[in-house]
Amino acid sequence: MPETATPATELTSQYLAQVTGDLERNTKEQERISAEIASLQEQLAAVQHDHTVLMNVQQALGVPQAPAQPAAEAESAAVPSPRQKTPATRGRKQKARKSTAAPKKAAPRKPAAKPAIATKAAQPTLVELIRGHLLELKEPRSAAEISAALGQAHPERQFADKVVRVTLEGLVAKSQAERTKQGRSVFYTAPKPAEAPAAEAQPAQADH
Repeated sequence: MPETATPATELTSQYLAQVTGDLERNTKEQERISAEIASLQEQLAAVQHDHTVLMNVQQALGVPQAPAQPAAEAESAAVPSPRQKTPATRGRKQKARKSTAAPKKAAPRKPAAKPAIATKAAQPTLVELIRGHLLELKEPRSAAEISAALGQAHPERQFADKVVRVTLEGLVAKSQAERTKQGRSVFYTAPKPAEAPAAEAQPAQADH
């Protein structure tokens, strides 16, 4: 009996050593995977934030997004046309009549998309709001100040500082706004191209 007990204890000790080693490896693997998941979640959050910023910039630049809806409606309108032709098995004249009737049914669906586009166009764009605000300003203002003022004037809309700054830079590139620097700060004002030549012409006439 003691001789058979000694190999059994050796086997159990070997199994215990293997199991403890496997458990340590498993815990380390879990820690590694959890760390990777945390880093991937952080990367996903950063990418989603960049996506929202880019969408706001796209809307600020006035890129139209509505044409996707009429395209979907055009596809849905094109689907019933073959269905109307399939039951027409009596003759070619009936097929011709049904094919001509298909565009008549699809025609009323196109004006339905126009009111949605008109309502979107009725709202002033961010570029128009910034232009009007710059014309009302008497002193240069920063992008953050302009964004805050627009948020107070239009509480129903959201104005991100980055989007307002990008829009202001676009106006400066089109000579529709002026940019001045005071130290590290950047300020924006409305352009005044017509006043400077008029002011210079008056002293020239006075000298003569």
